[in-house]
Amino acid sequence: MSAKLYGLPNCDTCRKARNWLARFEVAHEFVDYRANPVPAATLKAWAAALGGWEKLVNKSSTTWRNLLPQRKNPGSDPEWTLLLKEYPALIRRPVVVLADGSVSVGFTDNGFKKIFGR
Repeated sequence: MSAKLYGLPNCDTCRKARNWLARFEVAHEFVDYRANPVPAATLKAWAAALGGWEKLVNKSSTTWRNLLPQRKNPGSDPEWTLLLKEYPALIRRPVVVLADGSVSVGFTDNGFKKIFGR
């Protein structure tokens, strides 16, 4: 099963996920979403697949805490996508997209074992 892993190259969680995939020989492609911005339609699709924007956004990050209060309550999909385009570090890491189109966020050993059947 091949996967696309979206994240940031210097993120510890992304490194752990990439090392896990290499250790279990899972074919994957890594996409640095700061260098290769994710299209708004893709962000919207990820949010829908995960159950809403709240599941896609990392609200415990320093980036989120440093946002102005009025930026923390986007009221529409275009506002959310604009926020994530402006601050890609707000996207939970890593975002895993499988060949069948399913989407998940984050990394845990057990979570990856379930996703990849290892």
